[in-house]
Amino acid sequence: MIGCFSLKRGALRRLSTMSQTNPPILSVLPIRALVDEKFEVLVENLPAGSPVTLHALHHSEDKDYWEAYAHYISDHRGTVSVAEDLSFGGTYTGIEPMGLLWSMRPVPGSRTGLRLRKMDVHSPMLVNISVYSGHIAEGFREQPPLASALTERWYMAPGVRRIDIKEKGVRGTLFIPPGPGPFPGLMDMWGGSGGLLEYRAALLASHGYVSMALEYFSPGELQSAELEFKYFEAAFNIIKDHPQVIPDRVGLFGLCLGAVVTMYLAAESTITKPRCCVCVSGNHFYPRGETLSGMHKAMMRNSHKARMDENDHYIVRDVTLPITSDLSMKVDVRKINCPMLLVNGHDDQNTPAVESAEDIAQMMHTAGKEHLLTRLHYPDTGHLIEPPYSPHFRATKFITESTKAKVILLWGGQTKPHSDAQEDSWRKILAFLQQHLYSTSIPKAKM
Repeated sequence: MIGCFSLKRGALRRLSTMSQTNPPILSVLPIRALVDEKFEVLVENLPAGSPVTLHALHHSEDKDYWEAYAHYISDHRGTVSVAEDLSFGGTYTGIEPMGLLWSMRPVPGSRTGLRLRKMDVHSPMLVNISVYSGHIAEGFREQPPLASALTERWYMAPGVRRIDIKEKGVRGTLFIPPGPGPFPGLMDMWGGSGGLLEYRAALLASHGYVSMALEYFSPGELQSAELEFKYFEAAFNIIKDHPQVIPDRVGLFGLCLGAVVTMYLAAESTITKPRCCVCVSGNHFYPRGETLSGMHKAMMRNSHKARMDENDHYIVRDVTLPITSDLSMKVDVRKINCPMLLVNGHDDQNTPAVESAEDIAQMMHTAGKEHLLTRLHYPDTGHLIEPPYSPHFRATKFITESTKAKVILLWGGQTKPHSDAQEDSWRKILAFLQQHLYSTSIPKAKM
């Protein structure tokens, strides 16, 4: 097999040296796991002090290749442990147990502006981990690895059930944890790009919550704010009334536009009474009585504040700055009566999430409800705060709602701190949900 490939003389010499002893052994444990679980990558039977490159490769559902790699030197025993040893170069450096996942990026020559998202949660993300002789940065497919292991990363744990929802005008997918139940429930809402994204809801169900991934309607599909409001209320009731759900333990989980809707429902709805709310990378800009499409049009009245950076990436965070003092133009968060967790990045280039969080805190303080609010702010972290070990997307392709123009939208963040924020925030989100949806006591608004 080696004869089929062109190898540099130094790499061939190292391979020859290694072949004189037992062949290298690469192990990844667990080989099959949820996407938010850590794995351990270990290489054994290397010559002591041997330079090697560990490489991770994923072929996405969009038929794009994503990779990460790191340079290591084996210790005196001839081993490399990714959890314990330093990477001296590659897509990450230092001791980073999960760097082979979170530092993934499209392979050279790929299309621009790609974003990696799992659409079919019935199947795993397959990641091939390989070890190569020497410190290399390219040509991974042109030479044979010393050893490889294929790993499975799942959003759906064994036993989680997936059910299509098309009732009461609502579209979405319900995920039910294994076991007899009943369980707490969550309504999971993504951002303004629309469509149906299931992977976060599937992962939340894997952690013990009946979770509905709610499909957004198309702009203009529901002709009034009242109809839109009723859509979300109907979806909430579908979860609450499910026989596997504890009816008074249903929460809301939203990112970006989903966070705006989460706050609005918690503040204004007499039907939707969430036990708690999680809002990621959102703001509270919402002109009273407007549809979601109308809200976007109101934002675009300040479209002159949008700008392009030196890479021609579109930045829209300034469109809703400064934060308005006009209560008719934002969610009256003073009406919220349940615990709320805000998760934001200081380098969010899509929405002024941190500035908005400051105003939300001030508003809730004036209402004597600051005890209901928990804030997580992360430096050098962008807009797309995903489940842990997901690759960081600083800028991706996006179709603007107003003009339908294709742009490269800047989300922000730097890879290492953004990835750290994803891991830390997910752990704290799960702890928040555990506290408020599974515990027997819950803080109430002061009267």
